[in-house]
Amino acid sequence: MRQMPIARERRTSADEVFDYLYDEIVALRMLPGAKISEVEIANKLNVSRQPVRDAFNRLTNLDLLLVRPQRATEVRRFSYEAIQAARFIRAAVEVEVIRLATQTWDGSKMGLLQDNLDQQKATLETKDGDAFHKLDYEFHRILCEIAGVAHAFKVIAEKKALVDRLCVLGLTQEDRIGVLYDDHTRIVACIAAGDAEGAVEIARLHLSRLDPTIASIRKAHDEYFEA
Repeated sequence: MRQMPIARERRTSADEVFDYLYDEIVALRMLPGAKISEVEIANKLNVSRQPVRDAFNRLTNLDLLLVRPQRATEVRRFSYEAIQAARFIRAAVEVEVIRLATQTWDGSKMGLLQDNLDQQKATLETKDGDAFHKLDYEFHRILCEIAGVAHAFKVIAEKKALVDRLCVLGLTQEDRIGVLYDDHTRIVACIAAGDAEGAVEIARLHLSRLDPTIASIRKAHDEYFEA
């Protein structure tokens, strides 16, 4: 499930450890609040402690781990304030990406988008939330590419990391996948039609759909959130 881009030409042990831990945390195989140690991870992955320490630092910078002196490192619980700040920045970037994508649209990437949408539609039948999550991520990356601002995806990815775990929990709700898929098809239709404002309106709605999910998850799993 790892979605954070890492240069492929010179991968290190720290990259591999990061990939593994990121997947485990985002997929909720490591739950918020779970204790985690450098020694255990190093032994499990058969690496020295240094690449594990490097991976821990990167995950801490993404607010996915909480490292405290003289205390056990743990998977960070959800911070409502951090999530809201990240969503604000992401929304600002994504809206501008969609405006630019509409302005520069020439139809050449329609096949790429349609293939992604077709795969998204297939997950509705298989009820595969994990697969949809990956395709959703790729969808927004393609939009950045179309807009000519591929570098913007790095910002989106960093901010999205804070809410990825919530997305995984939210995508266990089958009807939510269908709603998000419909949003994506409508955004593409507006971009192709040159309707920037229509696409932006749908994008804002799309990004706001996590609000009820956060509320319901917080009610059901208050222990996953910071006090």
